[in-house]
Amino acid sequence: MTQPVAEGERIASLDVLRGFALLGILLLNILGFGLLSNAIFFPDPETSSGLDTGVWGGIELAAEGAMRALFSMLFGAGVLLLATGPRAKSAAVFFKRHFWLLMFGVLDMFVLLWLGDILIVYALAGMLLFFVRNASARRLLIGAAVLMVLMSSCNGVMGFGLNMSRQAAEQVTNSPTPQELPTEVRQSAEGWQEFAGDYYMDEAARAEELQARSGSYLSAFAWNYEQSVESLLFVLPTILIWDALLMMLLGMALYKMGVMQGERSRSFYWRLMLGGFAVGLSLNAYEVAQAFRTNFDLLASFPYFKFTYHLGRCGMALGYVGALVLLVQSGALQSLLTRLSAVGRMALTNYLMHSVIGLFVFTGAGLGLVGELTRFQLYGVVLAIWVFQLWFSPWWLARYHFGPLEWVWRWLTYGSAPPLAR
Repeated sequence: MTQPVAEGERIASLDVLRGFALLGILLLNILGFGLLSNAIFFPDPETSSGLDTGVWGGIELAAEGAMRALFSMLFGAGVLLLATGPRAKSAAVFFKRHFWLLMFGVLDMFVLLWLGDILIVYALAGMLLFFVRNASARRLLIGAAVLMVLMSSCNGVMGFGLNMSRQAAEQVTNSPTPQELPTEVRQSAEGWQEFAGDYYMDEAARAEELQARSGSYLSAFAWNYEQSVESLLFVLPTILIWDALLMMLLGMALYKMGVMQGERSRSFYWRLMLGGFAVGLSLNAYEVAQAFRTNFDLLASFPYFKFTYHLGRCGMALGYVGALVLLVQSGALQSLLTRLSAVGRMALTNYLMHSVIGLFVFTGAGLGLVGELTRFQLYGVVLAIWVFQLWFSPWWLARYHFGPLEWVWRWLTYGSAPPLAR
């Protein structure tokens, strides 16, 4: 019978990297839990303190997009662990596992009310990756590079198109006879007004969202349901699935090259770290400077309208791979790495724990604190969750073979419950 991977066969660097990425993702996800929807990508210059804008800049520089990229790379590596090699699972087991991951994602998005769920995207992308599992590292790298160029070009085109729409809107606003302007100008202006309206919210719109999300579970469910359906029908097929596939293909290539497993030389990881951070920090610093220089103009601050966005976050992710593998190879900070590894081994449990905490702290199902904490204050919540998960994960794994949801996932996938207690 096909069985899960045994503990002794786990790859230390992958678990450490996964734990680091899982905790890092919360730096961005906490904004979706705790802030109004229009404040996630950039701070409102009229209501944000200097601490808020400073925190925004730091997170944009070091983590935005990079943690998601790293997590996606690791998922790509996991696809190869599951689908290739001497312990490869059958296609039936592979797709069954991803089906149940999809169900966890549906639970996360529609029951736990986490609009930013990535499990649905990962489950669908993982199913697609099964068909390229035997491709060479070179072909996988070429595929990732093609997606990088295409997605970066799309970012630039979208940014250019929206800027033209904004100019049309200004033309309509400043015209004494807007009805006499060409139809295409008026239609373009309407496109900008529709897009910008989601981010430049008036007081009535802010109050309406806060009341819905903090009023009760049912009101929060209704608000989240509408947003989630729109995300699944539009954002997922046009942006999120390609975003994930890009980094997953790169992760698969790096795994086939032995990079993710820590099999390369220390000098290789030094070059990877320094090169990755040099590219990532320089591009991210340029983007952050643009946002500050324009007082957080929507098009200057929104990441998906920047040609440099994917390259910058990819550079940061690779820099983190190099830095963390160097730590694993050196044996330094062993206690911290052991805790990160435990967090990584319980990634599904810890990820959904973030949603449960977000549900009961920020929505009407619990304390209803959405919009009550500033951007800066939210990171106190992040720190508390980090401390808890870094303690809880090794404590749990000292007593049990799997995290609780990892155990359920294996049971659903393999059709029988593996031993849980040690």
